[in-house]
Amino acid sequence: MSNYSHRVTEEEEREDLTINQILRRNFTFSSRFKTKIKFQKLVDLNGEQSPGYLRPKAGDEIVVRLPEETSDFPMEDIPVSPLYEDEDILIIDKQPGVTVHPTKGHPSHTLANGIMKYMHDTDQSFKIRFANRLDMDTSGIVIVAKNANSQNDISHQMRNQTTVKKYRAVVLGDVKEDFFTIDLPIGRPFEDQVQRSVMAEGGKDAVTDVQVLEHFGDRYTLVELTLHTGRTHQIRVHLSHIGHPIAGDQLYGGDDSHIQRQALHSCYLKFLHPMSHEPLEIRSELPEDIQKCIAEIKNESEQ
Repeated sequence: MSNYSHRVTEEEEREDLTINQILRRNFTFSSRFKTKIKFQKLVDLNGEQSPGYLRPKAGDEIVVRLPEETSDFPMEDIPVSPLYEDEDILIIDKQPGVTVHPTKGHPSHTLANGIMKYMHDTDQSFKIRFANRLDMDTSGIVIVAKNANSQNDISHQMRNQTTVKKYRAVVLGDVKEDFFTIDLPIGRPFEDQVQRSVMAEGGKDAVTDVQVLEHFGDRYTLVELTLHTGRTHQIRVHLSHIGHPIAGDQLYGGDDSHIQRQALHSCYLKFLHPMSHEPLEIRSELPEDIQKCIAEIKNESEQ
């Protein structure tokens, strides 16, 4: 796992800055991580643990060590398919039918359990922190942050809507417009129900761009969705509300004649790497079951 390091500049020496001031200038650490830095004494100056009030010289190296952490989920032999990995993040191509982390309804057989085995097999140890989540039956890109600061940085980007998140879906009906935006608030009408809906009062802002990719006769359409907000079930609710539910999405009115889960896949994600702040673009191809669904629909539309 990488640490945060900084070589002190001549300007910083001239300004007579302390270690703490230099860290604040060069890094955007979360409040929780700042507290850990202080109380766990995680700052080194030229290889030796040092207090934050010291004033280093030009050329000195300040290193903030990341604390060793781990998760304690039971290991399970659940496939983990990395799309990208380094010392700070693990990006996975999640299969459908698997929840991301244990819940009351799904206490085991989750992606987190599979990651525990993946860590064992690859001789790693980190606390599993999901920076984004997908519904159990939605496939595609999931980011695991390997440390608290990486999670905080990516979450901050998502809250500020500086990331680009795209999905592909097979929807019922012939979507007439090539491109349009759905800007309708979403909420949960009843607290004891999983289902969400468009709500004029009490809903939260939700914005989805819709781009038509391919028409399959007048019965189905392949679309690409760009999310500008991240409400629970946002794409599923929006598409159902405009009369084009996702194929296989029985909760929101989609038929299951070609696929047994919602034909929804997280296919593209662009964000800044939490350590280097260089742009990262991650792509995921449509999984086999959605490809099979499309092939069957094409075959029917051509008959």
